[in-house]
Amino acid sequence: MTHAYEPPVPDYRIDGFEAATEQIEEGFSSATLTDDLFVTLADHHSADGRDSYLLLYDRAAIWDTPGTAEYVTLHITRDIEQRTFGFNHERHPVVPSAQNWLVRRGCPNQAAELSDPHGPRPADALSARLEDLLRTNPGDRYEVLDHYTDNPCSFDSGIDVRTLVYDSHPDSEQTPYRLFLEETTKDLRSYTVREGAFASVATADAWATERDSPLPLAPAPPGTADRRAAAARARSTVRGNVLAVAPAPVSPPRSAGPPSTRPRVGTL
Repeated sequence: MTHAYEPPVPDYRIDGFEAATEQIEEGFSSATLTDDLFVTLADHHSADGRDSYLLLYDRAAIWDTPGTAEYVTLHITRDIEQRTFGFNHERHPVVPSAQNWLVRRGCPNQAAELSDPHGPRPADALSARLEDLLRTNPGDRYEVLDHYTDNPCSFDSGIDVRTLVYDSHPDSEQTPYRLFLEETTKDLRSYTVREGAFASVATADAWATERDSPLPLAPAPPGTADRRAAAARARSTVRGNVLAVAPAPVSPPRSAGPPSTRPRVGTL
């Protein structure tokens, strides 16, 4: 008999450890309640056994509140002497923001890279550059305000993820509200990332609600707009749905095997 492949439960490495407090125990149980539907995209365990970092794709997200983010990060800390553990966790709309969260908490940069070479790939140089900006967040310039994952769980349409940030960089003073739009093709082979520029949250929300005009693209930073990047700044697909009030989609993890479902987050 053939059995469908099921990815293993994440390696938390807490056997023989107890939660440091009852609150931590309850929080960990809640955060990992559906971990049989988690797919591990990256994990790292420190040599001294005190820290573990995990980047997970939550296949149960699509059954959650519409718009829920699909990526989950965990940082588990252990007191080796007391045999207790603590943890922090977060949901993220896109992989680069999840990687940034892990690295800021001490995960080595290389260890935060996705372990599976399969999955959608950036369609062009601009997408890769914008992902790098979100991943590194130089000078903490971006503050995430809201995000929405639109995954229709259908092979007839692609997936889009909208991440609204406040950009504190001086060059963005006139339009500091930036909407990063990630659109994955329906065949799940590639995706584009584009950065929209808005003067206020209200105008960003209005665009996300109507989607009746091209995304007002942010100007390329001085010295970075080469011909390939300029060509890549093509119009974004016009589709309906509000940034934080749209139907939740399902899509396979960017570097995980089997197709799955996705989550959502906040409101604009």
